[in-house]
Amino acid sequence: MNTGPAALPPDLAAALAARPELGAAAVRYFPELASTNDTAAALAAAGAADGTVVLAERQVAGRGRRGRAWDSPAAAGLYLSVVLRGRQSPVITLLAGVAVAEAVQATAGAAVDLKWPNDVVAPPPAGGGSACPGPKVAGILTEVVPAGGERDDAAVIGIGVNVRTRAFPVELAGRAAALESLAGRRVDGFALCADLLVRLARWRRRQAAEGDAFVVARWRALAPSSRGAAVSWDAGGTCRRGVTAGVDDGGALLVSCGGRTERIVGGEVRWG
Repeated sequence: MNTGPAALPPDLAAALAARPELGAAAVRYFPELASTNDTAAALAAAGAADGTVVLAERQVAGRGRRGRAWDSPAAAGLYLSVVLRGRQSPVITLLAGVAVAEAVQATAGAAVDLKWPNDVVAPPPAGGGSACPGPKVAGILTEVVPAGGERDDAAVIGIGVNVRTRAFPVELAGRAAALESLAGRRVDGFALCADLLVRLARWRRRQAAEGDAFVVARWRALAPSSRGAAVSWDAGGTCRRGVTAGVDDGGALLVSCGGRTERIVGGEVRWG
């Protein structure tokens, strides 16, 4: 059951105040929610301003892409959603991935990669000879909020980061990793939150000024598995296989398959 909003924890308030770029960002903190995306979508539908943030200590029905559950225990991760007003670019999820990866690297000092379309992952083992990405550290879920009345279009970007070292559910064994395990030290989740919000706002300004191609170029630099990794996917009831050949300026994954280059814009892609 959702709890009502609470006062910001003092350490979170201090982390946000230390970043003047955030200005008067509206951050709503909840000890427990079903889903930060659901709450942010409801706020957006009611007219919440661009940049409104919903942050939860715990989610009981957190979700990821394609309806998968996102394990969200208390004191273990960063679970937040941001309201974006106006029609969004198709590369908004890639933009958020860049912001998350840069914030993780800056705050935790841990190396991470991006994996198409919405994951922040551990790098593959050194010397492993594989372009396949490592286990997931963070995920991003972008959802459109239907416009109503005179309200502008809106979207919600949900971000979940596995921060604390812990035992993951058995179904996630080997597929999920904690940021602290990568960093080898304690990570300040509130400082990570503040830095992430700063970088998300900064990249949105850069996108507005310089276009989607600028964002995608930065994403490519952080996503080594977007080239040279073996992947498979289903198309028309048939399993297709190929090797990743980059991402185009519209954010679609390119795959070399049978002498042709396929363009994948959605669906389930399996790596390895």
